Amino acid sequence: MYLGKVIGRVVASEKNDVLEGKTLLLVRRLPQGPVVVAVDAVGAGAGETVYVCRGREAAYAFKPEEVPTEATVVAIVDYVERG
Repeated sequence: MYLGKVIGRVVASEKNDVLEGKTLLLVRRLPQGPVVVAVDAVGAGAGETVYVCRGREAAYAFKPEEVPTEATVVAIVDYVERG
């Protein structure tokens, strides 16, 4: 799991039926990591800082539905406290 910044979205006219109605986002790992395509579970938008879950657990956000995802946006971050 990590923090990321939504930098765009992916539009796919043909996709797996289970992904119908789901938004695919481009998310860059913070501070300057790689970009991944993540399924949005919370309604995030461009420019927002988000919490991303990766791996098998990424699909848990959609239970009981089985969604084929390797990365899922599971939270929109309001702020981060350090120290």
